[in-house]
Amino acid sequence: MSAIRVGLLDPILASRPAVDSFTRASYLSAVATGIDSFWVPDHLNGLFPRALWQPKYIGAAKILPSADAYLEPWAMLGNLAARNRLGRLRFGVGVTDAGRRNPAVTAQAAATMNLLTKGRFILGIGTGEREGNEPYGVDWSKPVARFEEAMATIRVLWDSEGELVNRDSPYFPLRNALFDLPAYRGKWPQIWVAAHGPRMLRAVGRYGDGYFPAFPHTPQDYADRLAAVRTAASDAGRDPMAITPAVCLSVFTAASRSEVDEALGSEIARAGALLAPDEFFARHGAQHPLGVGFAGAQDVLPQEWDEQTVLSHIKGIDREIVRDTGLNGTLAEVLERAAEWRDCGVRYMVLINSTVLRPSLRRGIAAQRLFYRIVRGIKKL
Repeated sequence: MSAIRVGLLDPILASRPAVDSFTRASYLSAVATGIDSFWVPDHLNGLFPRALWQPKYIGAAKILPSADAYLEPWAMLGNLAARNRLGRLRFGVGVTDAGRRNPAVTAQAAATMNLLTKGRFILGIGTGEREGNEPYGVDWSKPVARFEEAMATIRVLWDSEGELVNRDSPYFPLRNALFDLPAYRGKWPQIWVAAHGPRMLRAVGRYGDGYFPAFPHTPQDYADRLAAVRTAASDAGRDPMAITPAVCLSVFTAASRSEVDEALGSEIARAGALLAPDEFFARHGAQHPLGVGFAGAQDVLPQEWDEQTVLSHIKGIDREIVRDTGLNGTLAEVLERAAEWRDCGVRYMVLINSTVLRPSLRRGIAAQRLFYRIVRGIKKL
């Protein structure tokens, strides 16, 4: 069985004392730990309720003053690429938005990053979320159809060999479009698709080089969906085993089970569980606080909630639901959970270090060594 590769996704939130202090520390830790890739998200504002981003709920608010102060990902990737002389890490955007960003611009940015990193860039892409589209005037009525057209546009531009491109599309029509950037040594960046629903899984099989879901689901859900991706790839005449089985998972750890339980019962952790879809709650015999059929992170608009509204939403969320939203537990428990994902087909785990997201900043910082022990442990699975 091949070894698990591990990436680290940094939130690229504006921090103190310098705006990129937190990201710089994460990058250097990734290099020192032997992590395989470094990822940044693409958000205009956060998925976390800003009303709870206060020191009384989360100690990290002292160094990351806003949950919505996202740095621009492509500018940050260029900055990181310029620093990446020794680490030789791969870089990825996890994930960019197929609707908010014109796919021709995305094709250009990804090709540029691949040239700058000498072929070490991964384009993570998905439909995006409501919070990054609707508030900014971007139509959110048919995100999957828009995604499919964006993927077709990127591919046709990359394959154009500098010839003029004409293509009809309800979203991104091309009229004598020209794309003349070269591929790095004849190869374009890998495209990893964030997919969950049936139609998006079929799109991974048709267009993707990697399957890269992120929203909370179970290892068995992953195995079933990976099988659907591979079937779609076969139907499209592609090699199903050439698609990288990846997943993005949040990690929270602490030294003892009691400390883990205390943190997972906090307001900050229960608010994070709102990003899980209703079907995830239903597996635990519960209903999502935002109603039956709520899609979780894809449809949440947390910037509209005040503090009391958030507290009322999270009041009844059970700690076990929170525990299952990611790799959460003691070091041994997290490695055991990671092995479950491996056994269900995952070969590349991109981790979000949520260990610092707890009421005590001191405890969060002290637990960082445990997180990186988990990284090393997962790479040995």
